[in-house]
Amino acid sequence: DKEELTFFGPLCCCGSRPGRSMVFFFTGRDPRYLMYMGADKEENEHLIRWGWPEDVWFHVDKHSSAHVYIRLLEGQTTLDDIPEEVIEDCAQMTKLNSIEGCKLNDVQIVYTMWSNLKKTGDMNTGQVGFHNRSGCRFTQVKRRRNEITNLLNKTKREEFPDLQQLREARDRAEIQVRKKVAAVQRLGDKAQRLESDKEKDIKNYTGVFEDEKMQSNSVILEKLKLTGKSDVQACRDMEDDFM
Repeated sequence: DKEELTFFGPLCCCGSRPGRSMVFFFTGRDPRYLMYMGADKEENEHLIRWGWPEDVWFHVDKHSSAHVYIRLLEGQTTLDDIPEEVIEDCAQMTKLNSIEGCKLNDVQIVYTMWSNLKKTGDMNTGQVGFHNRSGCRFTQVKRRRNEITNLLNKTKREEFPDLQQLREARDRAEIQVRKKVAAVQRLGDKAQRLESDKEKDIKNYTGVFEDEKMQSNSVILEKLKLTGKSDVQACRDMEDDFM
């Protein structure tokens, strides 16, 4: 179910269970976007591992902070698709949840697609790098805006989704969609080939003057005479058939 995959809710429980992670969810000024963050660095590890290709990661640049995520809407694929107010909501939440950053003005926030996050074995828990630094964007938070952070904190809810199960379900759904698209494409290609062949047949008169169907006048006349008709009547019948 699409809603189940998008919002986590039906797959969450009220308490922590093995295989589940503590995740905080928020509703920003644009409620269409899912915003969430891990409860601590251990939970951040799970989010890094089981994130979705549609997820965007936010962090205070050069300072420790929470890992804040939003999920792009259906049909959106790049950072350019994110409205400015959504970026500001995420940046304000990221700054607020940074021990050092929350005390500073003019804090720089880095954000990038989840797929650009790079995790290697020598990194500490919760630490992450980038595959390509050029794939990162930056936004400046001059100061904390309490009207935004208060709104976000009022919507805060704690849930325990099974991140692995959700990612695997998302991937299975995507595979099914791709299979259906491919099947439709194959049918379209087949129909196009048949139509093309039909046009070629018409252009080349194929089927109109096929050799096995062609008969000389003498052969047709002999067949008509075998029916007991006279030469004159047979010729008239032959002319009527031709017309």
